[in-house]
Amino acid sequence: MITSLFQHTSTENLHLHVIGDLDSHHFVNQTLQTLHYNQQINQLNIDDLTLKYQQLIAPLIQHFSSSHTYYKDPLFFLSPFLHQILPENISRVIMLDIDIRFDNDIRALYKLFNQFNENQILGIARENQPVYRHLLWSYRHENPSTDIGNPPPFGITGFNSGVLLLDLNKIRQSILFNSYLEHSFLIEQLITKYHFNHPHLGDQDFYTLLSFEHNEIFFILPCYWNRQLCTWWKGKGYDDVWQNYYNCNNEQNISIYHGNCNTPIPEKIINEKIEL
Repeated sequence: MITSLFQHTSTENLHLHVIGDLDSHHFVNQTLQTLHYNQQINQLNIDDLTLKYQQLIAPLIQHFSSSHTYYKDPLFFLSPFLHQILPENISRVIMLDIDIRFDNDIRALYKLFNQFNENQILGIARENQPVYRHLLWSYRHENPSTDIGNPPPFGITGFNSGVLLLDLNKIRQSILFNSYLEHSFLIEQLITKYHFNHPHLGDQDFYTLLSFEHNEIFFILPCYWNRQLCTWWKGKGYDDVWQNYYNCNNEQNISIYHGNCNTPIPEKIINEKIEL
């Protein structure tokens, strides 16, 4: 992720914020040294953040993880609170998983902030598998005409949070968004309404649930800015609709590959001109 980010960027004005444990920060510092990055890094220790924001994070962990899942770690619940964690002079931030590879300039991703309308506070890509179709089977059974859980382009598919564009100023000012963080009973009401009883994927479950009621606050990132490669749900009862979720119409111009669920990222093929 780090090397490809710097390989493709056209800007020297990258400000990095790294959330992790001590080993993570050591690794990142070593990597950045090899890339001759000499700007100051905002290193945020996950243990310190967990202690400081425990009361805020706890309801999300309670509702959007299970005891046997990888996503019960507080790390996967920090993005909704970055507008509080980061200083107020930071107005926009891109949050990235580490299992990605850039094949395009992050400046082009950042420019998508300019496409947000007045209601949109957060940019996020659709989930590329029928995860939420499965989790919402009870609600969909009771509401057969619903678009919730349906595939793109018209369905309210659910989200994948591997790449996030967070307009922190808008989020700070959003009474709607912050009400769900401050009053967990509002989350519980939505969980009950949509029979969303087994979420387990961290912050993206929170964003997905919120989109069922307030889809207008989300800017949908094009699939090529978060090309998810995981195929865990293939062959598990949804073969008739699988490609409707997994397809990305701009497959030849992927900007970010996301190797979610430990999926290998394909090697980049470099076209060479051969002269005879």
